[in-house]
Amino acid sequence: MDLALTDSQEMLKVSARSFMAREAPKDTIVGLEFAEAGLIPELWRKACELGWLGMLVPDEYGGGGASLSDTAVLYEELGRGPLPGPFFSSGVLGVLAVLEAGTPAQRSELLPAMASGERILTVAVTDPNASWGPHGVTCVPQRRADGFRLTGTKPFVADATSVTDIVVAARTGDAPTDVSLFLVDARAAGASTRRLPGFLSWHDEVALEGAPAVLLGDAPNLGWAALERALLRALPVLCSYMVGGCQAVYEMSVSHSQTRVQFGVPVGKFQRVQDHIIRLVNHLDSARWTTGEALWKLDTGRPAAASVHMAKAVASEAYLEACNAAHEVHAGIGSANEYGLVAHTQMSRTLFNYLGDPRWHKRRMADALAW
Repeated sequence: MDLALTDSQEMLKVSARSFMAREAPKDTIVGLEFAEAGLIPELWRKACELGWLGMLVPDEYGGGGASLSDTAVLYEELGRGPLPGPFFSSGVLGVLAVLEAGTPAQRSELLPAMASGERILTVAVTDPNASWGPHGVTCVPQRRADGFRLTGTKPFVADATSVTDIVVAARTGDAPTDVSLFLVDARAAGASTRRLPGFLSWHDEVALEGAPAVLLGDAPNLGWAALERALLRALPVLCSYMVGGCQAVYEMSVSHSQTRVQFGVPVGKFQRVQDHIIRLVNHLDSARWTTGEALWKLDTGRPAAASVHMAKAVASEAYLEACNAAHEVHAGIGSANEYGLVAHTQMSRTLFNYLGDPRWHKRRMADALAW
């Protein structure tokens, strides 16, 4: 397994890092903390012009047809911000959900517009008072003469205030996995979104009151299987975003330990501070290598389910623990919003549970290994 970057991936990495430094510096990201939406229109337009939103869209639909490993290089750089906005929600999970669940006509309609950034998707799965997984989908669609209607609330939907369309999971049968995916216009009558308050990064609530919906696909009860196929490929890219966050937090901590002077010496001279940085880099390495293995297996056609679930479990815990260690290194200054560490801490807590927490993925990893 060779995880070294190719020449083209190195070029993408340099380009993405330069873009982040120019278009999304720390003060820009910190300034978005209390904004209603994480999408910056001008930045979004420039990212679309670079082809970033269409990397996973096949060539025949106007995308780049990139590999997961290529895409992960970009998302690791975005995670260093951490850059908000529906880059993952639409450009990765949304694209893959449409590819897996949509009919040929739906793919032809949606994917070119998603690649250009004209249409922006997010995926809404769980319902209130329910956990992650197919059993957490309790919303039931109503079938009328003019099509389907959805009523219910979907909490913890990533970037819902920034999107044009929402892929909503709804229960259409009695079996645990009898779930279908429906496409809802986020601006239609009967659909509304609001940003959730509290220590969350760009997670919103979607309220549906008889919102018109279109079945994604040509048959009901196939939505969860399609979503699982999409997640198998999307999760390692999300893990790469978290690896980028861990890397940025590590670099911030090392720099602070070298420049913060206490008792006449840099604080990095103290063994306890060194211990925290070692703990941080251990988590960084564990996230990087498990993510790399999952990407390598997917891109080379090897069985990857166990590795994907392991990567999500490890990366989620690693990002959270890396931020914890970084706060130990920084002490008081790390809690100042303008410093930038808080943005990572907040993002790490959000992504810890997003698309399944570590306990869920460890159980799924055990299931995959048992087959």
